[in-house]
Amino acid sequence: MPTITPLTPAFAARVTGLDIGRGVDAATMATLKDALNRHSVLVFPDQAIDDAAQVAFSEGFGPLERTRPGAPGAGSPVIILSNIGPDGGIEAPSAKQVLNNKANRLWHHDSSFKPLPARASLLSAREIPSAGGDTEFASMRAAFAALDAAEQAALKGRVAIHDFGWSRARVDAALVSEEEQRQHPPVRQAMVLEENPYGPALYLGAHARRIEGMEEAESRLLIDRLMAHATQHAFTYAHKWRRHDLVMWDNRAVLHRATPFATSTERRHMVRTCVAGSAPTLAAAA
Repeated sequence: MPTITPLTPAFAARVTGLDIGRGVDAATMATLKDALNRHSVLVFPDQAIDDAAQVAFSEGFGPLERTRPGAPGAGSPVIILSNIGPDGGIEAPSAKQVLNNKANRLWHHDSSFKPLPARASLLSAREIPSAGGDTEFASMRAAFAALDAAEQAALKGRVAIHDFGWSRARVDAALVSEEEQRQHPPVRQAMVLEENPYGPALYLGAHARRIEGMEEAESRLLIDRLMAHATQHAFTYAHKWRRHDLVMWDNRAVLHRATPFATSTERRHMVRTCVAGSAPTLAAAA
């Protein structure tokens, strides 16, 4: 069985003694599923896998999302997060995939703009820059647990509107086409998820535009305050990538963001798969 070593007091763990490329048996998969629920972020070092092996391992956690239209890898179970173009050269700063990578520097939950958001994500480091390009995580379970009981009670049952077009426009007004906006209209998401056996979690991120029942300006004040609370140092873990790291996280328990690197001179090529959610957040929080 693998060895699981916590990385911070609040969340995240390293998993060693496992060769994902050789396949994972049912007993080990059950251990990993519990570890994901418990630790929210799992780091698997030294996993030199290809796309097929990553998809096979990811499918052990459940059915996979298909990458949205307009993104590299569209229609497949993988999304390419890279600044490398089809010709093998580094893309210009104005290229759409580079701008999409810039949007990933905002704290977010993957797929929170979908009616059925992702359960988990797995990211494989194929090429990494010499500096920067880290991924930071924030535990939304730890953040919720640190709120006083009155605010916890007030937030349960609240609904936030997650708006993909609005969030992408904060990065660049031309980043999302009209067709993409039609494909991803605003959706309602619970602000507190109570599905995890190890405790409730806040659910917000960059796509959360406003809160139902509140004026937008008042909503922004509350969302921004909660985001600042959730992303303070005590609730975060920064992963400094090494080539062939595979990192998995529970999208319904943590926020994440990429950190900057020299995108015009350094190469970064990552491959992500997403395990689909099994229920809408409102049904899960009801």
